[in-house]
Amino acid sequence: MMAKAAEAHTLLNDWMQTLTERSRALLGRVRGRANKTDLVELADMLLSRRGEASGVALAQTLLAGYVRAPAEVRLQFLKELAVRFGPDQERLAAAVAAYQVTPDAAAMRALHGATEPRRQELFRRLNLAPGGTFALVRMREDVLDQLRDYPELADVDADFGHLFSSWFNRGFLSMQSIGWTSSADILEKIIRYEAVHPIAGWSDLKNRLAPPDRRCFAFFHPQLADEPLIFVEVALTTEIPGAVAPLLAPDREPLDPSAATTAIFYSISNTQRGLAGVSFGHFLIKQVVEDLKRDLPGLKNFVTLSPVPGFAAWLKRERAREESTLLDAEQKEALALLDEPGWFDDEDKRERLERVMTPIAAYYFLHARTSAGKPIDPVARFHLGNGARLERLNFLGDPSEKGLSQAHGFMVNYLYDLSAIERNHEAYAENGEVVASAAVRRAAKDLSPREVVLVP
Repeated sequence: MMAKAAEAHTLLNDWMQTLTERSRALLGRVRGRANKTDLVELADMLLSRRGEASGVALAQTLLAGYVRAPAEVRLQFLKELAVRFGPDQERLAAAVAAYQVTPDAAAMRALHGATEPRRQELFRRLNLAPGGTFALVRMREDVLDQLRDYPELADVDADFGHLFSSWFNRGFLSMQSIGWTSSADILEKIIRYEAVHPIAGWSDLKNRLAPPDRRCFAFFHPQLADEPLIFVEVALTTEIPGAVAPLLAPDREPLDPSAATTAIFYSISNTQRGLAGVSFGHFLIKQVVEDLKRDLPGLKNFVTLSPVPGFAAWLKRERAREESTLLDAEQKEALALLDEPGWFDDEDKRERLERVMTPIAAYYFLHARTSAGKPIDPVARFHLGNGARLERLNFLGDPSEKGLSQAHGFMVNYLYDLSAIERNHEAYAENGEVVASAAVRRAAKDLSPREVVLVP
């Protein structure tokens, strides 16, 4: 790292010797407290440069200035990217006119090139700076943070997504096994990035990584060497679990891996919010399955124990509907128990709610849809899109505060049957079919004839 920094510093010094007085003044301001105009001028200079050394130095300076700038200046710069760094309108108009006169392959290529926004080339040049890839991922996080309030940033976000889908192609990723002896830097990030079941410090992490019946795998990118992009935690068992607590219990008895018949994917965490929309998970799961099956031939079942983050919010909306087509008065009365503190500690209340809620949960997965016609639950969309089968509903599988607030404690198992993954994927992708076990379909039978519930 020090050698790279020294090299970049040398390039910058060499380049500065050729700068005009105006450019020197600009660099001096950026090193201090950059404003929107400074960053925009640097972007224009970077796009106009042809020399690689000067381009790298400019890119490094712009990115450093952006990071040091206050939040309002970064937002102003992002807005300028949307307004000033779109396609070159004169070039585009000329390409359209040329294509209308001679619609051949050459004119098509010229038209295609003219439609590309200038900011895409700007991002490519910024990517050449040391640490540029990671800086751009962080810049997109800023875009996502502001997108709701400033919809004009949608084009900037789309360009980031377009480039990242290529830069983070599966062919560039490497899967690594993470264990208790992995570097402290990576282990700290596993603790920080765990998004499903928070890790309560080093002792808890050791409980998840050190025992022989535990595995953890992550995808890495060569430009983000110490930053896992996504990781999955795996438990080796002899049965399909219905609750997460026994898997994470610190006093549990580890299993001899050779005796395991089932691999449980109990936590999958995407770590880089700036890479939203770039899919890694299905590649990771499939490769993990292949590696586990090769190393442990006794494994027969590959199953998740997954949260249901959309269920509680959806059910709350249904309960609030005066003329619900899903819930009758008796069901609403039973569901009112959910509003009572500590209901999950009362056996009678638990049993009544399980009877009422299990068919509703099955209906939620099989029939409730967004206005776009997709299953409401984001985790369901992920696993069904990967070709998994909705295997089992687990009432109070996660009675933690988070599990209760997201899903009233429900968890589900998705089964990855290697012989059926492609078929299941096609059924979901082509027809929107939720491939589910007979048990889940039976549970929803009493509610299935009712109207499908659409939400925005």
